[in-house]
Amino acid sequence: MSTPAELADFQHQLGGVLIGPGTPVQVRAIEGLGQPPVRTSDVEPPSEDGLWIGRDYYGGRTIRIDAAVRAVGNPGGVLDQLAALQDEADTPAVRGGGGTTMDLRLKFPGRPARTVRGRLRKLEPDLTQMIHGFAPVDIEFQAQDWLYYDDAPGTTSIPLGELSAGGLTFPLVFPFTIAGDPAAEGRPGFLEVDGTASTWPILRVTGPCSNPAITHVASGQTLTITVTLAAGEWVEVDTRPGWRTVLRNNGGAAPLTPRSRIDLFQLQPGLNEIRWTATDPTLTSTLAVTWWPAYKAI
Repeated sequence: MSTPAELADFQHQLGGVLIGPGTPVQVRAIEGLGQPPVRTSDVEPPSEDGLWIGRDYYGGRTIRIDAAVRAVGNPGGVLDQLAALQDEADTPAVRGGGGTTMDLRLKFPGRPARTVRGRLRKLEPDLTQMIHGFAPVDIEFQAQDWLYYDDAPGTTSIPLGELSAGGLTFPLVFPFTIAGDPAAEGRPGFLEVDGTASTWPILRVTGPCSNPAITHVASGQTLTITVTLAAGEWVEVDTRPGWRTVLRNNGGAAPLTPRSRIDLFQLQPGLNEIRWTATDPTLTSTLAVTWWPAYKAI
């Protein structure tokens, strides 16, 4: 994972292209950074005044950027810059599959850079003044959700064989089955999650083990994977909206049990406890948890 470029205040990054102060792309205004679109379920009651207020759902925010490309005395430079702005959006990695995205990074005073994940939906230049090395351009970026994310993810690794309490009972019987009870052979893991909104983690179990079950203690949500992993093999559960996959290192899929709700497995801001269980003949398997702190507002 490459290190993101350092951004100055009011400088932003669309895909791999810096825009704003100190770049050929002047940013004149940005819209869509407030409350995201709301999908309501309000109902007007028959034969009665008022309104029954139902549950609200947020759509993905649409960010519009009023910009202009400047390349004084170089009309070809204007076209080169426009090509660079749309380059990443045109790659198979972005538009070649469902759920794949690119990043729009935003930097404002008093805040670190925040990332919005989505796709470029509009890049429309006005080339009437291109001969002077100037071209206004309308940019529209459709975010996958309404949240802003930190550039760098949080990560932790939880070994199955590291016992928190209770010790071992002899004689030992192989294979070991590590229970979820922290007073026995359980291994609770505690994650301190920054941000102001819930975020969806990526969970990777590396074998040797079978039938791992991962529980978010506060919510009670458990993901149980029906799989047997040899040493060095792994299975990864991506709970993020738009992804939501369970994939093995060989490219194949692995099933979750019917009671496993991948869409409800979230980390909350603050302290989170994750417990996991599995059958492991060696006590060497691990769970890696990766998450991006999420924010409701810029």
